[in-house]
Amino acid sequence: MRETTLKEIASALGISITTVSKALKNYPDVSDKTKKAVIALAKELDYTPNSFAVNLRTKESKTIGLIIPEVVHHFFSGVVNGIIAEAEKNGYLVIILQSNESLELEKKQVALLINKRVDGILMSLSNESNDDVHIKDILKKEIPFVQFDKISKLIPSSKVIINDQKAAMDAVQHLIDMGCKRIAHIRGLENPQNAIDRFLGYKKALEKNGISFDPALVYSCQSITFEQGVEFAKQILEEEDKGIDGIFVITDLVAVGVLAHFNEKGIQVPNQFAVIGFSNWFVSQVITPKLSTVDQPNYEMGVEAFNLLLEEIVCRKEVRVFEPKTIELKTKVVVRESTMKNK
Repeated sequence: MRETTLKEIASALGISITTVSKALKNYPDVSDKTKKAVIALAKELDYTPNSFAVNLRTKESKTIGLIIPEVVHHFFSGVVNGIIAEAEKNGYLVIILQSNESLELEKKQVALLINKRVDGILMSLSNESNDDVHIKDILKKEIPFVQFDKISKLIPSSKVIINDQKAAMDAVQHLIDMGCKRIAHIRGLENPQNAIDRFLGYKKALEKNGISFDPALVYSCQSITFEQGVEFAKQILEEEDKGIDGIFVITDLVAVGVLAHFNEKGIQVPNQFAVIGFSNWFVSQVITPKLSTVDQPNYEMGVEAFNLLLEEIVCRKEVRVFEPKTIELKTKVVVRESTMKNK
């Protein structure tokens, strides 16, 4: 069905296209009588503004791009909700893309968003993201850009993060305070910055408490999945000679896999193994025993990320110099049954 144009409304009413446009925008130099006539006819003809033409005039698309590693992950779903809520308040639509932790797909998605002429891009990097040429292309084209959660410290853009090292130290310190002396760490892949920082936080907590770091107690995930947690739980039970009594896990999804296998084998948590995760996923509260974890403010991260992006969009529109900013959100240890062992 063909769309009604401003020219057709103007012709029907015997007025200029400019007058029609001003009437629809409620300009004060158009009489109330004319405004009412224009609005009534526009409604009758089901007129809607041509957003493409508007975008050409304003050089704004009123859309932003969002690239995340996983849509289904509890943490990222909270971030997305925060971004969408703030975007709607400010009249923006969000194009959401999922990289599936793939560098090649991430590159294609960045190129797509640039081609779509989005007003800005928000991104949490994939685990494979060790090649930043595509991200530098965003900056070269002066497209407002904000990283969150999984970031590259080498990219000079605004960022919304947590202090992963401190959060990990707090988690391991809690295990030590509960009496654990041989603490294993199920870590993430070696590439993402947050996995690196959580590993470093684990080591620093041991050092702070005079506990020697033993690389044999570190288990590296090939993928962040429930199944990886099950596999490492099996391995830890087979390696009972290591004397492990506490486990710090990179994220709740993997930690739930650990608890599930321990439950299946009748292992007493926390008396035999105290377990703590990371992210405060809702499942951590419904599994038995309830999982102690580090709470990440995901919704708040989404809100802050969008507002940082909007600040840069406005700044560039007004041709002002924009200095990238980093916002660090606070975390806290949430203590539940999986670590409440008797000292």
